[in-house]
Amino acid sequence: MTTSEYRSNDRAHVWHPFTPMREYCREETPVIAAAEGFELIDTDGRRYLDGTSSLWCNVHGHRVPEIDTAIREQLDRVSHSTLLGLANVPSVELARELIRIAPPGLTRVFFSDNGSTAVEAALKIAYQFHQQRPDRPGTRDLFVRLSQAYHGDTIGSVSVGGIGLFHATYDRLLFRTVEVPAPVAFRTPAGFTAESYVAHCFAEVERVVREQHDRIAAFIIEPLVQGAAGILVHPPGYLRHVREVTAALDIPLIADEVATGFGRTGTLLACEQENVVPDLLCLSKGITGGYLPLAATLTTDRIYEAFLGEREDARTFFHGHTYTGNPLACAAALASLKLFERNRVLDNIHRNAELLRTRLAEWSDWPHVGDVRQKGIMVGVELVQDKATKAAYPPAARIGHRVTLASRKRGVITRPLGDVIVLMPAPAMPADFVHRLCDVVGEAIREVVDGRD
Repeated sequence: MTTSEYRSNDRAHVWHPFTPMREYCREETPVIAAAEGFELIDTDGRRYLDGTSSLWCNVHGHRVPEIDTAIREQLDRVSHSTLLGLANVPSVELARELIRIAPPGLTRVFFSDNGSTAVEAALKIAYQFHQQRPDRPGTRDLFVRLSQAYHGDTIGSVSVGGIGLFHATYDRLLFRTVEVPAPVAFRTPAGFTAESYVAHCFAEVERVVREQHDRIAAFIIEPLVQGAAGILVHPPGYLRHVREVTAALDIPLIADEVATGFGRTGTLLACEQENVVPDLLCLSKGITGGYLPLAATLTTDRIYEAFLGEREDARTFFHGHTYTGNPLACAAALASLKLFERNRVLDNIHRNAELLRTRLAEWSDWPHVGDVRQKGIMVGVELVQDKATKAAYPPAARIGHRVTLASRKRGVITRPLGDVIVLMPAPAMPADFVHRLCDVVGEAIREVVDGRD
């Protein structure tokens, strides 16, 4: 098919996620046909820098020889075999490697296939754990979440979400949660300074958890950064504070590292930066280097042992997915983890984080850049209509989307979160590509908000 034919069939048949389809069908969207290194190639042969790591999951680039080889070799053995009552070699090897890199005390791995299912499993494990633990503490049916939280799109993960645009439609389908305010002070409620609001957010964790601890099943958090909320970076010590409060009251902590894991915050796992060991850890996105769907929910022996018993005891975790522990995906993940060490990817992340910090400092005085938020190589640049008042643009202005289109015509793929422009270079991306990403997105922002090309 020609590019025009691909587009026509795409518009006729494909329903794209998180995409306003009427608007999408009016645009000449690239149709990706190939990739090489850190670039995507469309059906017309045009190259685009992959500026969002293919939705925050690509790690080492595309067509990585070592990962390609690992998948091909696994194809010659077995492509899929169920984990329901059986084991397979790559899943066993990967579980062992994940335990090696995880915070100490996380010793059990439950596989699934994406970030939402990793979170869904964690929520159900926490809920069932309290019903089966030896001391049976009573009804534990509340989950604590942060404001503006995002943990996925299945019903359980939506229940612990807090982004109205995404989640409000499904309100009557969701289970009850308790919210604590996200410790982010770009916009503060009346009566607070930035400093007093952050202090209030710390205090609210302790107040809410203490008041309802006898009903709380778990506290769920994205460590250090709330990704889909607009790259909201938490202040130092907040994650540690949450862990101390929950641990003191014997409340499981779920760390959702679907977006923050595998180097994006500067360490392999974000929890490392505050020496936090959660009770449940959710991983996905970068776990396979961005090649294949895979997720893992890690937990402790204490939680796992509450599910042990004879068949007639019905203590089993009755939850699973057809492609749980898929051998091809596990083989890709094992190859990716080896590349982290062989290619010293974390060192590259540290260099690029400093490069981004230097380049982004140039943007902070621009008249419509309200805030620049960065943790490691996760960057969010919030564009505002009025810098002094922090007034947002009206949604109809489509500022973030227009920056995406302006970047695309310059050969860079980006995807905003509303009017927050996201820069998410792959952890292994060379510095010259990161410079190119900053150059192009900076030019696109100026074109759209200042009318300067």
